[in-house]
Amino acid sequence: MMLHGFGANSYTWLGWVGGLAKDHRVWSVELKGHGSAPAPPDDLYSLHDHADLVHRLILQKDLRNLTLVGHSMGGGIALLVALRLLDERRLERLVLVASAAYPQRLPPFIALAALGRLAEWGLRFCPKRWLIRKVLRSIVFDRQGVTEAQVTAYAEPLNSPAHRTALIKTAGKLIPPDLAEVTKRIPEIKLPTLLLWGRHDWVVPLEVAERLLADLPGAQLEIIEDCGHVPPEEFPKESLEIVLKFLRGEGEAPAPRTRDTSGPGEVDT
Repeated sequence: MMLHGFGANSYTWLGWVGGLAKDHRVWSVELKGHGSAPAPPDDLYSLHDHADLVHRLILQKDLRNLTLVGHSMGGGIALLVALRLLDERRLERLVLVASAAYPQRLPPFIALAALGRLAEWGLRFCPKRWLIRKVLRSIVFDRQGVTEAQVTAYAEPLNSPAHRTALIKTAGKLIPPDLAEVTKRIPEIKLPTLLLWGRHDWVVPLEVAERLLADLPGAQLEIIEDCGHVPPEEFPKESLEIVLKFLRGEGEAPAPRTRDTSGPGEVDT
């Protein structure tokens, strides 16, 4: 089951879905208020609220032998879901891609989105494609690699007033009030875990990956050179191959390890 990041949608996984679907059942979830998912006018947009919905989906579909894959905010949600599933024997692995986890400074585009009514006006009148292009170019390593298809995929939901409001509500609740308690529990997740990071990620810097590597008993870290915050889109083939090897159990070690990977410029298992 794959969970995208803040302001994103299932387009994030476009380069992975085909390869994963050859041997695995794939669930690409669009989080509440994102992409084509409903954006109801309630206030239940915290990370815990998102995790509750994902957890409920897993139980309703009776998913087992599950691998949770989360990017950025989706990684933070995956960690919360993993903690909910500790005693349910449904979750087998985690794949955390540039994952939120510990206290850190919010990136400017998220901090601005959390400004309430001011952000509402900004998102309403600002050219959507210009805004998304600017954000994407700020978070990848190769600014010229951002495509019009990416811009279109992420700009389209912003044409919906309900989705703009949902995005602002999510931004305003992105840091859980109990974050300290949650992070203390991360070592309880004793699952094989792949940490996949871009060397040049400033949104969720490599220091977060290194801390997760120390805290998660079954973690291994893979670093992609010349890559920013979105490995599935910046290096789709290379990052997918790393994930497939992990799912096949190739290279897994009983102790955490780190490897640098250089390259050119609905998931359960």
